[in-house]
Amino acid sequence: MPVWNLSNAKHLLSRALFGYSRKDVEVALSYKTVDEFVANQLLADKPLPPPPGTWITELPIGNNNAVDGERYRTFTYWWYRQMLNEGTNMREKMVLFWHNHFVSGRDRVNYPQHMYIQNNLFRRSAWGNMRQFTKDVSIDPAMLIYLDGRVSGKAAPNENYARELMELFTIGIGNYTENDIKQAAFALAGWRVSGLTASLDNNQVSNVNKTFMGQTGNFRYTDIVDILFTRAETPEFICRKLYKEFIYYKPNEIFIKEMAKVFVANKFEIKPVLQFMLTSEEFYNVNYQGSKIKNPMEMSIGILKSLDIKTVDNTDLSYIYDQTRNMQQQLFQPPNVRGWVGQRDWISSTTYVLRGGFVGSILDPTGRGVSGQRFNLRVLPVDYARTFKSSEAATKLVGDMIDLFLQVPITSKKEKFLLDTMLDGTITTNWSTSTPNADKRIRNLLVAIVRLPEFQMC
Repeated sequence: MPVWNLSNAKHLLSRALFGYSRKDVEVALSYKTVDEFVANQLLADKPLPPPPGTWITELPIGNNNAVDGERYRTFTYWWYRQMLNEGTNMREKMVLFWHNHFVSGRDRVNYPQHMYIQNNLFRRSAWGNMRQFTKDVSIDPAMLIYLDGRVSGKAAPNENYARELMELFTIGIGNYTENDIKQAAFALAGWRVSGLTASLDNNQVSNVNKTFMGQTGNFRYTDIVDILFTRAETPEFICRKLYKEFIYYKPNEIFIKEMAKVFVANKFEIKPVLQFMLTSEEFYNVNYQGSKIKNPMEMSIGILKSLDIKTVDNTDLSYIYDQTRNMQQQLFQPPNVRGWVGQRDWISSTTYVLRGGFVGSILDPTGRGVSGQRFNLRVLPVDYARTFKSSEAATKLVGDMIDLFLQVPITSKKEKFLLDTMLDGTITTNWSTSTPNADKRIRNLLVAIVRLPEFQMC
């Protein structure tokens, strides 16, 4: 069992949540073991949140672009709030994981009602049964729209979903044939979207035998999924994606096979494999800690948590929306059916500057954000510093802030640079949060920390 200490707790929280606050660390370390914390906090079941508005039950209206666009925006704001207020529960992180696995996008799914239904499915199934989850996604209205299942019929079955079901969602490329795609497409045909629901049009069902992966029968979509889950490649494919997202971007195939065994032994329940992964020695390998480049959601929401910001208004959320979109991650709009690749794709000469500017906006006393936007969530640096017990001890305060904001150790030279940034010419014995310009000095320290390359890692 991994040692349950501050370093490992921070690593776990940084991977399983959208960042963490000092309170989150305290909650984690109040448990005696990592197993207890994961079971009782990270993977604890909890009620679903209230929906983003009454519009979720309205029947879609054609040519309603302005209204639907605004609803998509407020829906995104709603999800930001779920992330910010996730506490020490992993569900929202898994919702984003599944959004990037079973990809749909608003470029084709015009109505936010459909995307909310899917998002709610991801939340309900976050760590439920993967086989049933895959069946549910296969007839989800947003997915039927995004991958053209709604226009697939027995005379001309559309192969888009059949292909992605195998290539991206279950078994992986190289483990199926073109004929498997064609036969699966026949089995998947006949579903239509009407209003907010999907239903089967029996006139479009292919009532003939199909031969799929060596088996023959008058298969339906449930049979196709069941057959895929009899193949050893499927649990390994899904566990590999979990591994790359939460442990390390270069997969350890030996450990992935161990994860897959747990998955199969538990009849494809997701929670047991997450419990196994998050409490393994492999997860806490020191070589993996601080090796993941934060995605824009982890970066932006994580900053708010570190700064103890708990409530946000729509002006602030609008700013987060625009800036994270500029950083190449717009929720409900992955770049394509493969989703966000992540890791090095998150960093470019443009997005790196935007990341540094984001926290500067929060700390700017004028409330001026990037591109001249307003940002109401201004943090008073002195008040924030005084929430640390070490606030009046310069060296210790800088060290405590480094420990909170960074997962990667930095050199003594960088530590000195940060200390000198805060002291701004004075000496440590003269430091006090009551000295002139203390607010500006602490602001400069915080901005300098988040502009470090190490801050981009978790």
